[in-house]
Amino acid sequence: MTFRAFRDVKRLRFWRSFTNHVFACLGVVAFLFGLYDVLRPNIISKIHFPLAVAIVFIAVIYASIRSYPRSIEETYSKPNTTIRIVEGDLFAQLDNVVVGMTNTFDTQIPHIINPGSVQGQFLAVVYANDVSALDAELARGLISVTPTSQVQKPGKTTRYPIGTVVAIRQARKHYFCVAYGEMNSVNQAQATMDGIWRSLENLWREVRARTNGDPVAIPVIGGGLARLSQILPAQDSIRFIAMSFMFASRQTRVCDRLDIVVRPQDVERLDMLELQAFLTSLKET
Repeated sequence: MTFRAFRDVKRLRFWRSFTNHVFACLGVVAFLFGLYDVLRPNIISKIHFPLAVAIVFIAVIYASIRSYPRSIEETYSKPNTTIRIVEGDLFAQLDNVVVGMTNTFDTQIPHIINPGSVQGQFLAVVYANDVSALDAELARGLISVTPTSQVQKPGKTTRYPIGTVVAIRQARKHYFCVAYGEMNSVNQAQATMDGIWRSLENLWREVRARTNGDPVAIPVIGGGLARLSQILPAQDSIRFIAMSFMFASRQTRVCDRLDIVVRPQDVERLDMLELQAFLTSLKET
């Protein structure tokens, strides 16, 4: 928290907020002392310098407290839900978890799926690298889904619609496997903004149906193997996810809380104060 706070105080948004709070505090204090001076003339003028120093000191302390970077979260009343931006390990969260996949639902590592990706971590942490067990769960979830096409490539060759969601329950948690990218013939995953938006819409629908309102954790999506990092960098991806969640929640409440989990190595690129301002802007006025 200390390192992030040091980084955030270098942002223009912090100093804009700090300056506004300083002048607001000075204005209120000056008004009160001005009123006191009208009622009790010639008292304040005798101690004007020490008093001026004290007022400035109080204003600086007040502005620092009000502007100091805190945990990034916002609670909404309509709907009754919360969005948090959390730094850490997605699979260390106690919430239900979203796992991004491609529309072939490939699972083989390392040549098709990167072991360091969210999907690779899912296989390692939840299934202890038991590919057969994960494939069996995915196959059960896809029984009722009509494939869209076949692709000739190493690994799985059946394509399902973009936005397909397979919900897997393990150890009292749901893992929502969402196909937001398309796998081509050389096992390169690609995604589009439209496909990600459609996938998120389907995801929120599935979360409503299965979690009974329990919190959900989702990683920052759109970069890496999805080849959208230039179009949808992490900062924009977080806003994209939050906006989609709020649009869906205003139709019908999705869950108690959404945690958008950011990897520690990605936090440096984010303007957390701007993200807090964005989450606040999603409140109904």
